[in-house]
Amino acid sequence: MPKMMQYSKGSVIYFEGDKDDRIFILQKGTIILSSIDVETGKEFAEQVREGEFFGVKSALGHFPREETVRVLTDSIAVAMTVSEFEKIFSGNKAIIMKMLQVFSGQLRNIHHKIKSILNSAEESIDDGILDVVRSFYEDENYVTTFDLCKRYLTKFPTTSHKTEIARYMADAKRKNEIEKNRPNRRPVIIETTEDDAASTENSPMKQFSLPAFSRFAKSYKPGEVLIAEFEPGDCFYLIKSGRVQLSKTLNGKNKNIDVLGPSEFLGEMAILENTPRSATCVAVNNVEVLEFNKANFELLIANNPAIALILLKMFCRRINEQKRRLKILVISDVTARIGDVFLMLDETQPQQMSPTGFMRRFDVTIQDISHWAGLTLDETRDEINRYIEKHRIDVMENYVIVKNINEIQRLVEQRKNIRSS
Repeated sequence: MPKMMQYSKGSVIYFEGDKDDRIFILQKGTIILSSIDVETGKEFAEQVREGEFFGVKSALGHFPREETVRVLTDSIAVAMTVSEFEKIFSGNKAIIMKMLQVFSGQLRNIHHKIKSILNSAEESIDDGILDVVRSFYEDENYVTTFDLCKRYLTKFPTTSHKTEIARYMADAKRKNEIEKNRPNRRPVIIETTEDDAASTENSPMKQFSLPAFSRFAKSYKPGEVLIAEFEPGDCFYLIKSGRVQLSKTLNGKNKNIDVLGPSEFLGEMAILENTPRSATCVAVNNVEVLEFNKANFELLIANNPAIALILLKMFCRRINEQKRRLKILVISDVTARIGDVFLMLDETQPQQMSPTGFMRRFDVTIQDISHWAGLTLDETRDEINRYIEKHRIDVMENYVIVKNINEIQRLVEQRKNIRSS
């Protein structure tokens, strides 16, 4: 059962970095949440008001605390486990919706900071949609380019770039036909694995296999667009099978953000905030989804507490991942920045390879490292080659071996230089 906890003035409820699965509600008193701003290196403090929750993201996301909680006056707080929180509040639509909106706003704020660091200038939607089309066309993704053009011409019929987008559309269609009919062409086969099919047995997703949900079903072939960056957000998706690539166009180039799979949601941020789409989502292989519109979003949350909790946990995970990426991007020293990518990978996908426990294997490519580090591919290759020359890593086609993760930790601490505002 939830416990009523009394804290005296000057005490600390938990420290940044602690592992703790409790969620709190402040009943009486004054407490402060303090953390270090990764951009400025300065302490940031925020007061919790009576009746407010704290400790939610790290508890639901199962990652270390991201702030220190100090007690300024004698205080009383209710402490509960994650399972107790789920049991008590999962059916409370008002609280869940409020948390979803707050977390969505926090995630978008982090995205804006990352975009600023990557020197991506703000642009109009009119210019933005042309940049998205051009970037996919230049990457020779002609199926995606055609699909994007069709969507943009439908949703932005008055765009000043209508003629250019129509030209890209016609050319993408022509080049795709040429590619399909090219003699001796080897078809691109993207295999569907067990991970690409949702397992609904004993899962909160089991209810979505019921016939009542079949009217929401949609399917997409490889390269087809589920969501286009900048378009209005009027629906969101639950992936039933297949994989979906999320990408964002920055400075005229596509930057891969994430790959989502079965039982994951996409497109929910625009629904919660009434904002344009912040990324393009493309089917990697054959994809089956359930499509829900804005009108039935709150109804879905209210009638399916398990879904509300899945969304909350998803936001917690994404916020933590993007904060970690922001922490990498503010390191000005390129060597330390690449090293911190390896440290981040060790936190999220450690694969110990030696009796000493210092060697690691990470299933990433140089392109993946380039994305996380916010560097060009050439800059990343140059720095990776220096790591290889110093016998710190070995690079294979689809994975990297770090020979001593502790040495990388020391290297990063020695060389990193947090950018000041």
